[in-house]
Amino acid sequence: MRSVRSPAARGRLGGIRSRRQLDSDTARAMVRVREARRAYRRYHATCFWSYRADLLIRAADVPWVAEQLRKHGGREEWDVAARLCP
Repeated sequence: MRSVRSPAARGRLGGIRSRRQLDSDTARAMVRVREARRAYRRYHATCFWSYRADLLIRAADVPWVAEQLRKHGGREEWDVAARLCP
């Protein structure tokens, strides 16, 4: 029989097992890619309508995403772009 653990206990166990050692630059780059992907999905209808909805955003695409947000977006999109490219 499988033991039942609380979500907090499962999360703690997973955190203990997956302790990666990342330098701060790599971690920041990963966060930027994640934020760029989120922005692409969120603002697809206004800023990225001419591109495929399922386009995979990679690290090299982050500056392009920021540029498109600035070119086609409003104030909210500009703020997101500013966070993507410091």
